[in-house]
Amino acid sequence: MLIKEIIRKKRDGGELSAQEITSLIEGVTDSRVSREQISAFTMAVYFQSMTTAETSALTKAMVESGHKLDWQQQDLGGPVVDKHSTGGVGDKVSLMLAPMISACGGYVPMISGRGLGHTGGTLDKMEAIPGYNATPDLTTLAKVVKKVGCAIIGQTAELAPADRVIYSVRDVTATVESVPLITASILSKKISAGLDALVMDIKVGKGAFMETTEKAEELATSIIRTAAENDVPTHAVLTSMDEVLGRTAGNALEVRETLDYLSGHNRDPRLHEVVMALTSEMLLLTKLATTRAEAERKLQAVLDNGKAMEVFAKMVAALGGPTDFVEKPDQYLAAAPVIRPVYAQTPGYVAAIDVRAIGNLIVKLGGGRSVPGQELDMAVGLADIARIGDYMNGEQPLALIHARTEAHAEQITQEIQKCYQLSDQVQNPPQLVKKLMT
Repeated sequence: MLIKEIIRKKRDGGELSAQEITSLIEGVTDSRVSREQISAFTMAVYFQSMTTAETSALTKAMVESGHKLDWQQQDLGGPVVDKHSTGGVGDKVSLMLAPMISACGGYVPMISGRGLGHTGGTLDKMEAIPGYNATPDLTTLAKVVKKVGCAIIGQTAELAPADRVIYSVRDVTATVESVPLITASILSKKISAGLDALVMDIKVGKGAFMETTEKAEELATSIIRTAAENDVPTHAVLTSMDEVLGRTAGNALEVRETLDYLSGHNRDPRLHEVVMALTSEMLLLTKLATTRAEAERKLQAVLDNGKAMEVFAKMVAALGGPTDFVEKPDQYLAAAPVIRPVYAQTPGYVAAIDVRAIGNLIVKLGGGRSVPGQELDMAVGLADIARIGDYMNGEQPLALIHARTEAHAEQITQEIQKCYQLSDQVQNPPQLVKKLMT
C-alpha cells in the first residue's frame, strides 16, 4: 500500500480504513515511512481530524507496534489501574496518587512522561531522587509492581514504539494539539501497560493545553470512546489549571511537597481536593469502593496510618533510590543556593494568574527544557506560590524563587510580578473539579 496515497486520502478529508492505518504504522515502526511522510500525515490529521473508528484503529496499531504487558501471569490479586494528566504547572498528583491506590489494594504501572513546553513532567520529578531508575526494563517493572503495588516509570522502547517516533515529529511540527493524535498517543501507552481501567485528568484553563471547557470535553469524549473500543473502561475528570496546583513548581520542590502531603505535615487543600477526586474515581471504577464516601474513607485512612507513605518509600527503594529517602529527604534532594521572595508592587487580592507564563519561568530557571535532551537543574523553581483570592499586603510573597544564582533570581523577579493581576475586591478561588465524564 503506497504511503503517499494514504497521506493524500487523509489530506483530502477521506476516512482511512483500519488496514491503511495499520500499514502506515507498520512502516513507521520499521522505518520504511520517512519523517517527512510522518510530518505530512500528522499535519493532514491536524487539519482534517479523524473519526472515532480511525482514532481507535490508530491507537490499536500503535499498541501492536510493540509489547503489551500481561498482568494475569503475575497473579496480582487486584485491579490494574492508572491515571493520566494532560499536563499542568505544579501538577505532582501522580506522586501521591500511585502509592495511595496501591495502599488501597490496586496496582499502578504508571507510564509517565517528561516535561513538555511550560508543563512539568512526572518522570523529571521522580529523577530528582538520586539513584531512582525511571526507565527500567519490563521485567523489573513487573517485579516492582507485584512487590510494591506501583511503579512510576517512563515509556520504554518496548511499549508503543511507533508513538515515540510520531510524537518526536509532532513536537517539532506544530501538530501536538490534535485531539485524535493526543488520544492515540496517550492510550497507546496506557493500553500497552495492560490496564483494567483508566482515569483521565483533563486540565482546562490558562495553564493547560486545553484552555477552554469545550476543547477539554472534546478530548475527554475522544479518549473515553477510543478506550472503550479498546476494552479499557475510562472516566475523565476535568480540573482547573487557572492557578498552580499546590504550593510549589519545580522538580525537587514538588517531591518535597509530595512527602509533606503524604505525611500530613503540610497538605495543601487545593492539591488534596484534586488528588481525592481522582483517586476516588479510580477506586470506584475498579470496584475497590462502592460509594464515593467509602472511597474517600479508605483513601484518608491510608494517608492517616502512613501506608501510602510506606508504599512510596518502597517504590523509591525498589527502583534504585535511597532506602531512607522519606526519613532524610533533605539529605538527598538538591537545594538551590539562592532563595528570594517576590512581593506584589501594590496591595490587593490575587484575581488572575498567567499560569503558562509561570511554567515558562521554571524553564527559564533551568527546571524545564527549552531544547530536547537538556539536562535539568532539579533544585530550582518556585515555592509558597500565591493562589487566587490571597491578599498581598507586602508581608506575604507572591512566591519564593529558588534559583542557581542571584542573577537568575533577579532576572525573573519582575516577570513573576507580571504574572499576577491584583484587585481591590475580594476574589473567590476557581472551582477545581469542574466535571466528571464517563
